Amino acid sequence: MTDASIASNARQRRRRDASTATAHWRVIFSRTLIVGALIGLSCVACARSKPRPQTSPAATSDVPQRARATERTSSVTPASHPQAISHAQAASNPPTESSAPAAGSTAPVETPTIATVAPVPELADATGEPLPQTSERPNDDSPSFRRRLELLVEAIAEDDPQRALPAFFPQLAYARVKAIAKPERDWQWRLVRAYERNIHEYHQRLGASAAGLRLVGVEFDEARVKLMKPHSEGNSLPYYRALRSRLLVEKADGTTAAFEITSMISWRGEWYVVHLHGFK
Repeated sequence: MTDASIASNARQRRRRDASTATAHWRVIFSRTLIVGALIGLSCVACARSKPRPQTSPAATSDVPQRARATERTSSVTPASHPQAISHAQAASNPPTESSAPAAGSTAPVETPTIATVAPVPELADATGEPLPQTSERPNDDSPSFRRRLELLVEAIAEDDPQRALPAFFPQLAYARVKAIAKPERDWQWRLVRAYERNIHEYHQRLGASAAGLRLVGVEFDEARVKLMKPHSEGNSLPYYRALRSRLLVEKADGTTAAFEITSMISWRGEWYVVHLHGFK
């Protein structure tokens, strides 16, 4: 055998050995993959078969209940503004609605606001009969009085006289107070017409600054507050009268202004406007 044949045989043996080794390692690698996959599937099956811990319903609901208890709020519906001639039907706001607090929590204390106060107290009894006049001087800080003044300021700001009717002396009371013929017609066609005209005038005086107008208060001239006895000015019943008071307001830019309230008179311990600007 020649040297060339010997070398060729050696090369062929080496190729066969390399091919055999490669096939051997492929088998080992395939078996390793299969074993790993089987182990992984076994772990997944074991994990799924383990029972999950049970959670107490009380534990899951306790925290949300406390959270809900702190998030409860109340809503208030704005006060109605009656536009009928008689203020006996002036509507009050619905009561505040709130949810009951959860056990162990403290209920929020709700204090009345001006917006929840009826602008006109009851003027008649359950049968519709007008309630009688009273003798006390009105309280200048009455919540109802302040609410009526707020409506008057809103009417001036929005140029809407109908909004301010609750601040005007009630027709039902005027018919009982004034000893004149056809007091209802005088109330409607003379007094209310002048009141509406004055609101338009005040709005025009403010111009662009009317938007955002806010009530500050009312200033009385104590020297001009007087008890008017019967028949002192065409009246059949007594009442208190306040002349030349000043309605104080604040504009949106922070500056203040004042408007005259020429005459207010009382009914059942409350002030009402009769003449806003002048006696015309």
